[in-house]
Amino acid sequence: MTVDSSMSSGYCSLEEDPEDYFFTAKTTFFRNVQSKRPSKNVCKPAEDTRPPPTLQEIRQKIESYNSRENDCLSMKLSEDGTYTGFIKVHLKLRRPVTVPAGIRPQSIYDAIKEVNLAATTDKRTSFYLPLDAIKQLHISSTTTVSEVIQGLLKKFMVVDNPQKFALFKQIHKDGQVLSQKLSVADCPLYLRLLAGPDTDVLSFVLKENETGEVEWDDFSIPELQNFLTILEKEEQDKIQQVQKKYDKFRQKLEEALRESQGKPG
Repeated sequence: MTVDSSMSSGYCSLEEDPEDYFFTAKTTFFRNVQSKRPSKNVCKPAEDTRPPPTLQEIRQKIESYNSRENDCLSMKLSEDGTYTGFIKVHLKLRRPVTVPAGIRPQSIYDAIKEVNLAATTDKRTSFYLPLDAIKQLHISSTTTVSEVIQGLLKKFMVVDNPQKFALFKQIHKDGQVLSQKLSVADCPLYLRLLAGPDTDVLSFVLKENETGEVEWDDFSIPELQNFLTILEKEEQDKIQQVQKKYDKFRQKLEEALRESQGKPG
């Protein structure tokens, strides 16, 4: 996988920089295919019960996709039936992430050699990722949602548990933007191929996982303590917002009362 800087399972209503390749086809994000049968080469969404497409059908879909792709981000089909291509992920994280403190930025050498800089220090700090930033990823048809999330976290050296995050697909339907959480086993590139290259038809968004679906036992004590600190800060911010709102409302009521009392009769 390479990266370019640039709820439930049901639906709910609701640019880019130059490419920075830091994963290669030699990484675990491009898995070795054990069989050349289409059912082994194509990863499909869990809710899709249709039989897997044949190699010829995949080839036709890719040709159709590439004919509509205008950003030189075409898909490439391999002899074994797998294919590679690009997806764009919008980052919409409302809470800070945890990263190593006091280490140098990742170099191209580190990326190619898969050097884990986060493991070089135990110091941690938190910061907010840019809201609604877009990351472009080069992945294969066997790359899962779980691997996409891990790849994005690795890019930013985020040490938070990947289960804190979820990948959503957004589609436009009947004038509304509908969002659906993807399973960790879904393959985003397959969804991209089916929808075509138009991001207005289908887009991917990285968000915090729903609290009700988080396995809290999987988190360490320091992580849980960090969550409490963040929640306490959010609580205080909300309290201040509500207080300011009602203070302003009370001030207007008092001004109106004084004005009415000052009028004759």
